[in-house]
Amino acid sequence: MKAMILAAGRGERLRPHTDITPKPLIQVGEHRLIEYHLFNLASAGINDVIINTSWLADQIQQTLGSGDKYSLSITYSDEGDQALETAGGIINALPLLGDEPFIIINGDVWSDYDFSLLTNRPVSSEAHLVLVNNPEHNKKGDFSLDNEHVSNSGDDMFTYSGIGLYSPEFFEGTTPGKSALGPLLRTKCKQQKVSGEIHSGQWLDIGTIERLVELRSILS
Repeated sequence: MKAMILAAGRGERLRPHTDITPKPLIQVGEHRLIEYHLFNLASAGINDVIINTSWLADQIQQTLGSGDKYSLSITYSDEGDQALETAGGIINALPLLGDEPFIIINGDVWSDYDFSLLTNRPVSSEAHLVLVNNPEHNKKGDFSLDNEHVSNSGDDMFTYSGIGLYSPEFFEGTTPGKSALGPLLRTKCKQQKVSGEIHSGQWLDIGTIERLVELRSILS
């Protein structure tokens, strides 16, 4: 199984840090933010990782290299000067991801989630989302979950962690170009083509300076 880490964003809310350093390469504890994903993927037995890049792409490629130091093989999907957003970046990289289900990970989240839970999972839907309890910055949540079926609304709402298992069929009929993943996920939820699970362990979205400080405190 292959995995893709979304790492092309500008990281506006983390400026001035991201003026000179791409968000995935920000140091948090012993490692750079993206390295925690790389180590965890390797521990789960995943060998092939695709990373999409745009902002300060050369720094990411020069720092991570071919992936040898993480016991991985890294391939880069460069989007040029204009990042294609979440869905657009995945669609652009589909030729690299192949015909089998693949893991997608937002490059700006940190978690102790065990990726082997996805590699060993039977594929019963077009997408399988890892959900978490709602953080302070997303109190209303994104999706509900009922017997592994993900819906757009419900009594108990959860937040999409930015970690999921996707089949190539999920992106059939999409158009290359700049597009977000959220609207596509909601459409597939209406069609009852999305399953999910709750991760009760550690998770943090590093979207602001305050949350970056929080993660550094956790890891210290």
